[in-house]
Amino acid sequence: MTTPALQARGLVKRYGQVTAIDGADFDLDAGEVLAVVGDNGAGKSSLIKALSGALIPDEGTVLLDGVETHFHSPLDARHAGIETVHQTLALAPAMDIATNLFLGREVRRTGPLGSVFRLLDRNAMRSQAQDQLDALGIETVQHIGQLVETLSGGQRQAVAVARAAMFGSKIVIMDEPTAALGVKESGQVLDLIRRIRDRGLPVVLISHDMPQVFEIADRIHVHRLGRRTAVVRPADASMSQVVSLMTGALRPGDPDAPPNLVDS
Repeated sequence: MTTPALQARGLVKRYGQVTAIDGADFDLDAGEVLAVVGDNGAGKSSLIKALSGALIPDEGTVLLDGVETHFHSPLDARHAGIETVHQTLALAPAMDIATNLFLGREVRRTGPLGSVFRLLDRNAMRSQAQDQLDALGIETVQHIGQLVETLSGGQRQAVAVARAAMFGSKIVIMDEPTAALGVKESGQVLDLIRRIRDRGLPVVLISHDMPQVFEIADRIHVHRLGRRTAVVRPADASMSQVVSLMTGALRPGDPDAPPNLVDS
């Protein structure tokens, strides 16, 4: 048995009378794509925020590589090697691809030019950015100096994913990465996710697209009413069964339910 890359036990988050996370558990294994699915209002966004430092839970424990950790901000999670690709992508449209990949982590020139005058080493950033795109097999970008505002939706998503893979030494979290993309561009993003997994980085994928979830995920975490309802393997479940678990029409342990990999 290997230690999970990321775990949570008994996470709770309350907003007054509203409980967004209600004793939630979470397990991400090394080298897997774990899809997190749930109906609107299930609390999956709050769960992911707690795991990525954007939300501080009232109760519970988060473990990274088996070691208890406390994130007080997204920057803490980033320093720990957890990168998140949000739906907004957090890209600067008026800047080029290389600058976006290093946004907030710019490479400065050596010597006084970098330490005193704080001049950027744009050549180094462009070279490293191109190496990252090549390593991920991103061939849709024409030039590393291209402004992000000139890119298509799929190309922008690829840039955001490449940035996460470049600096995420432990885990990459993706929130609806194919939302608003066409079939071809969605397929390209799924290919990127596979390549990231093949490089050894575990991926958390939040998605409403069931066909994509069943195509890419190694396991599916079903979230309902603020907590984990079940974890199933796509090979052991049907889409209708997973949707029924999401809505409560089917419960773990029911005769028609798929095998649950964890205690509910």
